[in-house]
Amino acid sequence: GCCQGADSASGATWACFLLGERALVRVRGPDSAPFLLGLLTNELPLPGPAVGEASTSARAGYAHFLNVQGRTLYDVILYGLPERSSEQPTFLLECDSSVVDALQRHLLLHKIRRKVTVEPCPELRVWAVLPCAPGEAGGGGPLRKKAAVCAPVLTRDPRTYRMGWRLLSQDEGSALVPGGRLGDLQDYHRHRYQQGVPEGVHDLPPGVALPLESNLAFMNGISFTKGCYIGQELTARTHHMGVIRKRLFPVQFSGAVPGGGIAPGASVLTESGQAAGKYRAGLGDVGLALLRSEKIKGPLHIRTSESGLVALTASVPDWWPTATK
Repeated sequence: GCCQGADSASGATWACFLLGERALVRVRGPDSAPFLLGLLTNELPLPGPAVGEASTSARAGYAHFLNVQGRTLYDVILYGLPERSSEQPTFLLECDSSVVDALQRHLLLHKIRRKVTVEPCPELRVWAVLPCAPGEAGGGGPLRKKAAVCAPVLTRDPRTYRMGWRLLSQDEGSALVPGGRLGDLQDYHRHRYQQGVPEGVHDLPPGVALPLESNLAFMNGISFTKGCYIGQELTARTHHMGVIRKRLFPVQFSGAVPGGGIAPGASVLTESGQAAGKYRAGLGDVGLALLRSEKIKGPLHIRTSESGLVALTASVPDWWPTATK
């Protein structure tokens, strides 16, 4: 679970994490759907029409923006907002807060003559909501009914049930969620790395990361049947060749990790010293590494600058499709 030793005493059922490293860009206008479809790896999460006040539920999806070479630029959670008859289609794009400006420039560059408005959305904050008790990440039925009343958007994280819920709100997230308490952001990132979920520019370096090696298909982030988008050709070819030899895997370090942490890109070696892949990013003793799938079974290590060795083990997340295990 994300809260060590669930707070049975305080009665908290949900930990709410304010994600200051995530920000929102709003895309609205009559052409917003076809515009985004030409840039994203996935179909759009289209909510139904809003009928009265009752159905305020937005829909969420996951996707990457790719460059022409088929490498990831920005990982986004997309929120399709319910359309009221007077309004135009509106989508919120949640991205790494360090690339808000770059993402807006990317969108405006491709806008051409379309009727689309692209603007930042600083008034809403992004919250992650995870169950306090381990093993309950797939649950959370009751969360929806009570909190949705006052929150603009509350929806399951589209990437995997292991990541709980996403909440977009101007208010304190933990006050909106019944049984919610404020969580420590470090716990959110630890949980994410243990589950093998990359998020943001450190885990998915722009112009470097490849979407299928980054497990985009496992995280419901790509459609292989949708219309054209930038970077599609190479991605489709890789998919149809059928073998992704390297993937981002969650790794756990055993023993002391050097004070400065492990350098991104550090070589990961097998017991016999063969190259297994490269370390990507992490927090403390957990992280992600891009590894050759056939090399993950045995003990692995990284040579540190102090000429020591740090041992690590890779694992296959339980939410991946069974064929990968």
